Amino acid sequence: MVVHEGLGFRLENFPLGTRVVYPPESLPAVPDVDDAIDHALRHPVDSEPLPALLRPGMRLTIAFDDISLPLPSMKSPDIRGRVIEAVLTMAAEAGVDDVKIIAANALHRRMTAAELKHIVGERVFRSFYPQGDLYNFDAEDRDELAHLGTTDKGEDIEISKRAAESDLLVYVNVNLVAMDGGHKSVGIGLASYKSLRHHHNAKTMVHSRSFMDHKHSAMHHSAWRMGRIIKDTVQVFQIETTLNNDVFPSSLAFLQKREWEWSVRDQASMLAVRRGLAMAPQKARHKLFHDVRSVYGLTGINAGEVEAVHERTLEKVHAQHSVEVNGQSDVMVMGVPYLGPYNVNSSMNPILAACMGLGYYFNSYRGQPVVRKGGAVILYHPLDEGFNQLHHPSYVDFYEEVLAESTDPAVVGEKYEQQFAQDPWYIHLYRTSHAYHGVHPFYMWYWIAHALDHVGEVIWVGGNRKAAARMGFRAATTLQDALEMASGTVGSAPSITYLHNPPHLLADVR
Repeated sequence: MVVHEGLGFRLENFPLGTRVVYPPESLPAVPDVDDAIDHALRHPVDSEPLPALLRPGMRLTIAFDDISLPLPSMKSPDIRGRVIEAVLTMAAEAGVDDVKIIAANALHRRMTAAELKHIVGERVFRSFYPQGDLYNFDAEDRDELAHLGTTDKGEDIEISKRAAESDLLVYVNVNLVAMDGGHKSVGIGLASYKSLRHHHNAKTMVHSRSFMDHKHSAMHHSAWRMGRIIKDTVQVFQIETTLNNDVFPSSLAFLQKREWEWSVRDQASMLAVRRGLAMAPQKARHKLFHDVRSVYGLTGINAGEVEAVHERTLEKVHAQHSVEVNGQSDVMVMGVPYLGPYNVNSSMNPILAACMGLGYYFNSYRGQPVVRKGGAVILYHPLDEGFNQLHHPSYVDFYEEVLAESTDPAVVGEKYEQQFAQDPWYIHLYRTSHAYHGVHPFYMWYWIAHALDHVGEVIWVGGNRKAAARMGFRAATTLQDALEMASGTVGSAPSITYLHNPPHLLADVR
C-alpha cells in the first residue's frame, strides 16, 4: 500500500488481515460552473436573491476563506475568485460602489499578494488590491474590531468592524471537509483572539467528537452560539461550495487509485516519482509537492441563510467523503502527507504533523473513532525539526520551551497561552510580516487533545526520535517495530485499520 510520509511516500507491507479504508470515487462535477454560480445567487436558500439585496450607497463587504483551503491549492481559476467576480458584477449592476474584499484569515498568517491574486483572480486583484480594498483581516487592529456582545455562555463575539458595520456581508466559502463552513466562517474567520479563545482551548477540543460532525463538536457548538448572534446583528449572505476528490494532477494520478487498479503506466509513474524523490534534495522535493495544483471539480454551490445553506453543503460533503466502517480497531495507521492547512507554501514542522495526524485525520469520523479507546495510533512522517522562521516563529519557542515542560494540552494552555497570545513581538510579526499569531501553536496542540485523551499509544514510523520524544510520543523504524512497541497496549495480534488518505475520507464508524 502507498503510505504518505511528508515530502514523499513509501510502499508498505501490512500484516495479513489489515482493514484498508479507501476514500470514495470522485463525484461528477457540475457541467457549467458559471451557470451554477448564477443560479445559486439568484435562487438562494431562505433568502432574497442577491440582486435584491444590493442597492446604491450601501456598504458591501465580501469575505473569503484563506489559503488553508482547499488542500492542495486549486488550479486557476479558483472557485472563490469566480464566485467573487459574479457577486461584483451584480453589485456593479446595482450601483454599489463601496466594496471591500477581506481574506478571513483570523489568526493565520497574512497572505502574500501572489497568494491573494491566485484566489481572487487577476481582474479582481488588479481592481481592488492596489487601492487597499482587498486585504488580509488583522485580528490585532483594535480600531478595526467590533464587539457584538456575548452568548448565554459568556462567550465574547468580536469580529471585523468593517464586516459588522456593512449593510451586507457576503461570505465565500470552500467546504473541503465537513468541518468547514456554516457559522464557522464569519464567527471564526473574521474573529479576534478575544472570541477564538472560547472554543480554541483544550477543554472544548477534548469534548469535540469529532470536528467533522458539528452536532457532536463542542467547538462547533460554541461557533454556532456566536454565529446566531452575528446573524441577528449582521446581514450575512453565505455562499458555500463543495469540491470532488480530484486532488492529484495527472502526473500523480496513481495516487488517486487503489493499488490493485494501477495500470502498467501507473506503476511506471510511481517508480519514476519514487526514484526522483530519493535522488532529489529536500528543497527540490518541497518545490515538487508544493507546486501541485489540484483539478477539483465543483460538485455544488448553495447561497443564502447560513444554516440552511450549510445543511445542503453537508449533504454534498458526506456524499463525497463518507465511507461505512464496521466497528473499531485496536490500531489505526495513517500516513501524514506534506501538506496541511497551516504549511501552505511552507514547511510541516513536528507540531503541524501531529495536528494533521492526530487532529484532522484522527477526527475524520462520525459516530465513534476508528480506533478503540486505549488503542494505538501509528503515523508516518519524518518529523523534521526544520521550523519556518518566517511563518512559524512562535512554534519554535513553543516546541523548545513549552513542550519541554509539559505535553498536556490543558497544562500548557493554563500556564503559557496568555504569554504567547500577548507577546508584542509575535503580534508585530503577525501584523506586519507573514507569521502565524503567537498563540497559534497552542491551538494546534489543543487540536490533538481528543486523540490524546482517547488513545493509549502514539508511534511515528520513520520519525525523528528526538522530535517524537519532545511531543511525548515514540518513534519506530518500521511498521513491524511499531506494532511490537504497541503490543503492550494492544496485544500481539491486534486488529488494524489503515486510513488510506489523501484524497479525503470520512469514516462512518458503526
